[in-house]
Amino acid sequence: MNDQADWVEINDKHLAATVAWLRLRLERLARSTEGKTKAVSSDEPSRAKSGWFGLPKQTASSNTALDESMSEKDSIDRVLQEMTDLETNAPSPALILLANNLGLSKFDRSVLALCAAMALDTRIPGLCAKAQGDLNKPYPTFALAFALFDEPDWNALSPHGPLRYWRLLEINQPGAMPLTGAALIADERIVNYLKGLNYLDDRLTPLLDPIGIQKIDDNLPPSQQQTVDRIVARLKQTNGFELPPMIELLGHDSASKRLIAARSATLLGLNLQAMDLKSIPGQTGDFETFIRLWQRESLLMPLALYLAIDGAAESDRTLLKRFIERCSGLVFIDLADAKTETLRERITIEVGKPTPAEQERMWDEVLQAQAGDLSKRLAGQFSFDQHEIRSLAHASSEQAGAPSEFNLWESCRVAAREGMEQLAQRIDAKSHWDDLILPLDLKSLLRQITDQVNRRNRVYDDWGFRSKLNRGLGINALFTGESGTGKTMAAEVIANELQLDLFRIDLSAVVSKYIGETEKNLRKLFDSAEDSGAILFFDEADALFGKRSEVKDSHDRYANIEINYLLQRMEAYRGLAILATNMKGALDKAFMRRLRFIVDFPFPGIEERKQIWKRVFPPATPVDPALDYRRLAALNLTGGSIQNVALNAAFLAAQEENARVTMPLILNAARTEFKKMEKPAKESDFRWLDQAEVK
Repeated sequence: MNDQADWVEINDKHLAATVAWLRLRLERLARSTEGKTKAVSSDEPSRAKSGWFGLPKQTASSNTALDESMSEKDSIDRVLQEMTDLETNAPSPALILLANNLGLSKFDRSVLALCAAMALDTRIPGLCAKAQGDLNKPYPTFALAFALFDEPDWNALSPHGPLRYWRLLEINQPGAMPLTGAALIADERIVNYLKGLNYLDDRLTPLLDPIGIQKIDDNLPPSQQQTVDRIVARLKQTNGFELPPMIELLGHDSASKRLIAARSATLLGLNLQAMDLKSIPGQTGDFETFIRLWQRESLLMPLALYLAIDGAAESDRTLLKRFIERCSGLVFIDLADAKTETLRERITIEVGKPTPAEQERMWDEVLQAQAGDLSKRLAGQFSFDQHEIRSLAHASSEQAGAPSEFNLWESCRVAAREGMEQLAQRIDAKSHWDDLILPLDLKSLLRQITDQVNRRNRVYDDWGFRSKLNRGLGINALFTGESGTGKTMAAEVIANELQLDLFRIDLSAVVSKYIGETEKNLRKLFDSAEDSGAILFFDEADALFGKRSEVKDSHDRYANIEINYLLQRMEAYRGLAILATNMKGALDKAFMRRLRFIVDFPFPGIEERKQIWKRVFPPATPVDPALDYRRLAALNLTGGSIQNVALNAAFLAAQEENARVTMPLILNAARTEFKKMEKPAKESDFRWLDQAEVK
């Protein structure tokens, strides 16, 4: 028999002995009450011969009606001794554990046992009615308890006493009935606890989620294990204090924070439950019930709480402060960066994912024979924790046997982009180097950007630049030029070459008129992008990275703070960030200085436009072989406008019977494009005479 089975057996014996002891005392009081009723006239009550509230008091000096036989006394003493002997067991029976954890006095414990016995022995309700001399009261009351037990304590009725404070009893007090005569019912959760069933209260279950705890022998990465050791050591130093410090876990990686909190709680012998701050009831009565139930459960199970508050409103933070200062158990707070306002002692720790070197070792372990350069490349581009790395490798293996480099890379891309699509628009990059018509020196500069992203880990880590530089490790580029000159296409080409996702930043979702909201949105964006390794494409960047202005009011000051914050995050971003603008002069000079690359996209010349026209139509498009590309190149249009003209001409051709893109259709579409852009042009530029018309 194991230790748990031994304890269950001892607990059952103790509970049975307790119920037997209560039954014997109730039987004795019931006989005494019956004799008292017969001996004393109903119109001449004798307070001197009765206990509290008119019920006979069980004392050695009571009159003949209350005297007990030696055999009855021996039975009560024998059962009491059995209870006392079982209470010396280690660990103690559930009733003793509960009393010690919740601060119950001997009288409180007896009252609770009496109420719990109602659900354990069907004879108890009838004995309660007889003991009170009223068959309409088949339930315990405080009045009955005062008469039944030695050393009655009036503090048991107090709202601040443990019986009522911890909601161990439910009190049914209708109308003007005095509290002492109200029916008492033991809380269902407490009755089950006394029976040895220790589970989370049903009223809390919908609000909480248990956090899965890994095995202790499953090693964490060294950087995260050091964080766990620090938390545990600090908490053990405060062991014995009434209020342990609150643990603030900063950073955007909630998965790593949950893992560290779960491992710390396990080492401290606690079960970790997670809850969102918004789940805490806001109404005073509901909040009071919740906080007392949580405190009770944290002592009985025992529990620790992991509280996520990211995105909480100011009213929610006020609620958090109330909760933290009332909650006496261990609480982990999941924060992005701002600290919690509270008088409670705190331990603040920055938590991140495993370092790139640790992630590389993890990839080596799961890939084994396929490791090497692939592990280094994956660890350098993406940021995953231990569980994610194992899951990705396993999922890729299931799809194609041994995971190919392509399959694994694509799986990482899909997994890493989670959360980014809520903050930015993903561009399905389809352009390649052959589609990009630019001067050779600009193409060379774009290839240099691509090569730096590919080789950054060798330079930063293997060659030691990361340890020498504390900023400027991010790779960023500014694409300038008129609209339609190829800035977005160039970003697509780089994304395709690097096999990375390209996200266009939606400025309307980022910039906010409310002070501080823009920085908060940008923080979420960059934090998510750090893990995804994605390429960030800020289109119309002048709207976001404009010049800092002279501070004339609070709005100017906060606008400048936003720009300063952007400069810092751009320099620290580990991926590639591309900014595009057709107003280079509107950008802040300090920002221009911190850019690594500036690429000026010129207006395409005639030769460039000719090449664009030759490649603008897909191979499947029915195009008239007699198209005059030199004539089309003479039209003063950018690559983007040429794309619009070609598409509109294709739709015009689709309406005709021969369904072929011809010069008249293209020139007709070009006329529409010039009018749309309000560009000056002669009508003769759009007139086309074929050979038949010339003859």
